Amino acid sequence: MIASIPTTDPTADDLRWEALRRRDRDLQGAFFIAVRTTGVYCLASCAGRPLRKNVEFHDTRESARAAGFRACLRCKPDLPRETLRWATVSTDLGLALVACSEAGLRLVTLGDDADLLATDLDRRFRHARLTHDPDGLRPELAAIAAEIDGKAPALDLTLDAQGTPLQQAVWAALRGIPAGTTASYAQVARSIGRPAAARAVAQACGANPLAVITPCHRVVRADGGLAGYRWGVERKAALLAREAA
Repeated sequence: MIASIPTTDPTADDLRWEALRRRDRDLQGAFFIAVRTTGVYCLASCAGRPLRKNVEFHDTRESARAAGFRACLRCKPDLPRETLRWATVSTDLGLALVACSEAGLRLVTLGDDADLLATDLDRRFRHARLTHDPDGLRPELAAIAAEIDGKAPALDLTLDAQGTPLQQAVWAALRGIPAGTTASYAQVARSIGRPAAARAVAQACGANPLAVITPCHRVVRADGGLAGYRWGVERKAALLAREAA
């Protein structure tokens, strides 16, 4: 559901102006900002910084266009917008940021700083409406924390990871590697019918958007070395040690 500012509120324009000043991603699509000096209309999160006296507000794109404004090339207000609900949860490996679309689990990342995780989320999904929803995501957060902490597999989560056909094939193969075992990049490449694609498999592991849920930590070098891990080799070693116990 899109957040909104009631137009019947006498302070509505002041609230919308404040939303623009803080680049509010939760209000994207709830209203549009038209800038008289440039002739464009924008989203609340646009990086532009117009003067208040040059701004007018519209409830819809159609209203802004009818008033003679064109879509901003920076924030692209005419692009379709999806809503991603997100929140963070503490785990044995630090913080996990979880983001879900209407279709399922879109992102799980690991880190130690909530602000840095949120900045990374914003960078990944520049044109999405991002809604902080820790209460609404409580079941997902609990399931993912239990998976990361090795207490219970998150079997009932619907996944909505976005990737190329090759990436999707690699990620499906990773989810088929049993806990307590590992596979090399070459072995994964052979398992998806692409024996010469070990390098592409490594790149797909690096692009994995679902930390631990899609267990790229179970992929190692041919000599058994840990190689890299997007969320830190120490976390990879801890996960493998726990699963091997």
